[in-house]
Amino acid sequence: MEFFKVAVNFFRDGGFFLYPLALIFVVGVAISIERWFYLSKETVKNRALWDEITPLLQQGNFRQALQVAQGSDAQVATVLKYGIARIQHARRREDIEKAMEESLLEIVPRLEKRTHYLSSLANIGMLVGLLGTIIGLIAAFSAVATANPAEKANLLSAAISVAMNNTASGLFVAITLLFTHMILETKTTSLVDSLEIAVVKFLNAITERQGDAAAAAPAVASKAAPQVPPRPAPPGAPARSPA
Repeated sequence: MEFFKVAVNFFRDGGFFLYPLALIFVVGVAISIERWFYLSKETVKNRALWDEITPLLQQGNFRQALQVAQGSDAQVATVLKYGIARIQHARRREDIEKAMEESLLEIVPRLEKRTHYLSSLANIGMLVGLLGTIIGLIAAFSAVATANPAEKANLLSAAISVAMNNTASGLFVAITLLFTHMILETKTTSLVDSLEIAVVKFLNAITERQGDAAAAAPAVASKAAPQVPPRPAPPGAPARSPA
């Protein structure tokens, strides 16, 4: 209850510019909460799907891995679907890597969506607070210039209080939103890095499978080659001694 009274008095004494600052702060907090839950949910889904698909990739069972990826809406599933679909048409690592990088170009903007608004709102909030401070100081000096000497001290203190309230509010909004922006940027970067690591591990799994297949091919070919028996020597020809 006491906090509520302090907040009401703060807004009442702060002047008009505290209301736009409050609106900026509410919008910034709403964006921060939405982005936090979205990124946290995507991180959990990606980790669960990757743990499920990793054994299939190690076994070279790409068909079943594709089925698992198609049944999920996680971001890493989109990346793997691009890569597995590309295997059917191209065998080179570079072609598969380009396809998966194309999927990242589609995913990363969704992960970074609305996060950059926080830095803009922080700057706007600080400037609005500064504007309220300047307006408060202008009102203070205008009141002092035309007021009676007995009232100058009271008018000056009231106007300076308005100016300082705006300064404090602008700094509070800016610091809070910049801090949340930093946290969300770190969380987004970590998620993007995990997707890039998944791409590298997927490409390495394909390269290992292709290397194993290439190594097994000569051995199979040598076992399947027919053994040609030596031709018999013609009658009367001297027998050749073994080398």
